[in-house]
Amino acid sequence: MSAQLSQFAQSLSVETAFTVLAAAKKLKAAGKDVVELEIGDSPFESTPAAKASGIAAINANQSHYCPSPGLPEFRAAAAEFVKAEFQIPAGPENIVVAPGAKVFEQYFCEAFLNPGDSVLVFSPYFPTYIPNIQRRQANIVYSSLRQSNEFRPDIGDIERFLNESPRPRAIFMNSPHNPTGGVTTDEDLRAIADLVRGKDVAVFSDEPYCHMVWRGRHRSLLEQPDMLDQCVAAYTFSKSYSMSGWRLGFAVTAAPIADTIAKMINTTLSCTPPIVQLAGLNALQSDHAERDRQMQLFREKVVLLANGLNQIEGVHTLDPQATFYVFPNVAPICNRLGITSHGLALYLLEGADDQFGVACLGGECFGDAGHGFLRFSCAEPNDRLEQALAFLPTAFSRTDRIAKFLEQHPRLRLSQPYPEP
Repeated sequence: MSAQLSQFAQSLSVETAFTVLAAAKKLKAAGKDVVELEIGDSPFESTPAAKASGIAAINANQSHYCPSPGLPEFRAAAAEFVKAEFQIPAGPENIVVAPGAKVFEQYFCEAFLNPGDSVLVFSPYFPTYIPNIQRRQANIVYSSLRQSNEFRPDIGDIERFLNESPRPRAIFMNSPHNPTGGVTTDEDLRAIADLVRGKDVAVFSDEPYCHMVWRGRHRSLLEQPDMLDQCVAAYTFSKSYSMSGWRLGFAVTAAPIADTIAKMINTTLSCTPPIVQLAGLNALQSDHAERDRQMQLFREKVVLLANGLNQIEGVHTLDPQATFYVFPNVAPICNRLGITSHGLALYLLEGADDQFGVACLGGECFGDAGHGFLRFSCAEPNDRLEQALAFLPTAFSRTDRIAKFLEQHPRLRLSQPYPEP
């Protein structure tokens, strides 16, 4: 008899983008032409200083252990970076380094949550929030983000969570927001800070898209007075510096919390590779111009895709505010065709055409509030985005293929209509 997996392991959910990525790669290997708009990765090269200093670090034999919180010079550079760009009052003692931003979700939960605590999560949400909260046996309370409110958090829901939920302990925030592209405004952040300040409530502020705000600049909850003591903000080099494969991120928080997270890194990862940290340090110090150039190219892509989608009957998306995602409401199309939004995404990839497909994600991959939406990434050349846009109306019109696809996948039939915008 083999050893049995735990209940948590058996129930573990994953980030669907990687599952669809694998399906798209398999179809491409078989000869199908697929426009990949499913994964949130940069199509650009890592920035020049990052590459050059990474190679230099290898040649200098920077390939041994380093302190678990991170290299002192990296922590100092990261503190200067968030202070200069986002007005966050941080010093090196407020910085802790890890392989990407995602792992800080787990460390945050381990730092603050006990079984039975309540956690507020805004839906749609980044998929890995849920298993990390469940790992601590905490209870999730959902608040829906609405297209009619530009996907901003409902301050009234936060107030109700704090006043009515049993043992309210934490809030998960993400701005700029994946998958919707929404932005939590400075007004929202002031209101949230006023609600949680002085309470035994911690906030995880997920901020990977900090340089993809298309109007104004990125605002962080950590700008608000006293929020370092109650907030862990996570940043990554994956988007701003096109370094997703390097796996580098850092968190900003109060020094005692940073020390606690450093102990967690010590007992799990030991440390983040010094080679990677040195590459990131030089990117922070030298690659501003290239970073901003790439961000402008992302903006052009997201505007192209959003404008094109809004020309298609039955599709409605907001003007892009942030990120390199477009999150259109496709409820009228789903209702007309009798297919779920996840089913519609799979149909565009697998069933709409034998030779050509578009990979995207159904909104419900990000929680129940995503039903009736699709998420498109813009990580393809502009001509490929235009090919995808030209294909969508044709794919939606092929009712015979949709009927055949639903016969093969009856679980993707829409049981009751979605609300339409």
